[in-house]
Amino acid sequence: MGQQRNRTRGALLRRVAPVGVMALAAAVLGTAATPTGTYAQAAPAAAPVLHIPDQQGPPQTGHLAAAKYLKDHPGAAPQGANDFGCKPTAEHPRPVVLAHGTDSSAYSDWAGLSPLLAQAGICVFALDYGGKPGKDTFGTEDVWASSAQIGVFVDQVLAATGATQVDLVGFSQGASVTRYWINKLGGAPKVGQWIGMASPSYGGIMYGLVPIADAVPGIYKLVEFGSSLAAVQQAAGSPFIKDLNAGGDTVPGVKYTTIGSRVDEMIQPNSNIALRGAGATNIVLQEQCEADLTGHFQLVYDAFAQRLVVNLLDPGHAVAPDCVPVAFGTGIADVVLAAHS
Repeated sequence: MGQQRNRTRGALLRRVAPVGVMALAAAVLGTAATPTGTYAQAAPAAAPVLHIPDQQGPPQTGHLAAAKYLKDHPGAAPQGANDFGCKPTAEHPRPVVLAHGTDSSAYSDWAGLSPLLAQAGICVFALDYGGKPGKDTFGTEDVWASSAQIGVFVDQVLAATGATQVDLVGFSQGASVTRYWINKLGGAPKVGQWIGMASPSYGGIMYGLVPIADAVPGIYKLVEFGSSLAAVQQAAGSPFIKDLNAGGDTVPGVKYTTIGSRVDEMIQPNSNIALRGAGATNIVLQEQCEADLTGHFQLVYDAFAQRLVVNLLDPGHAVAPDCVPVAFGTGIADVVLAAHS
């Protein structure tokens, strides 16, 4: 019984959520399962792996359903994504690139939104970045290296489509690494619009757990061992978060939008989601639909939030989202179960 309990706890620690000292809360919270299978592009030595999934799977309504599909179809791509023969139109001249969160994948996080964007006539692309060499996990490795991988993939998309710019949508860690590439690695001229869903823009203190870890030598090394390097690097006040926002959190020429929740389970205080620089728009879900208490994990599968993103990327056909009640904590059980599926 004790061994089983330890195995369960270890599995949760390996699937920590995207910000703060995640392993300290992993007994309660987890994130979606990741795919297995061959990699389309292997990184040398200890550099993170970049995988481009090319077998499209069906739409999904949550992380658990996506994880179950991935179990039998490892390395799946979300429906509508990664058709490198897709050519942008005058109405939608910029392809959209989707970046997943920590210890997740393109299919795990985007099996709901990608089909909606494709149906709108947008060329959609999604990568699995930050993979651990020899493993089947993504979004777990050094975030600076993962940020550079975003640029590699964007260049592939631009070359294939003939477009001059892309729009970027990132969930959780995906929001940070895409914004780092834009702001710090010269990506701004190649981007029209950036959208961060549940973006850990200024990290999170996890209900006060991060300051405790800051005060105890060696805690972060233990967290890294039990979770991932990327999880530790996203704590509030970490070198990466400081570097990401040094000199301002936006740069000229790019339209920035964050979409966040007042009841985000991982980013505390929730005001850390918002950007503070010129040109930034910060949308709080409950200010537009008070009854929708979707938090961090479920945001990418929340119908209201999905419609907000589609409207931002396809403003000529904007549709008012339906505001329906969503219970607090929705999706948390699914991500925990997904970690064991």
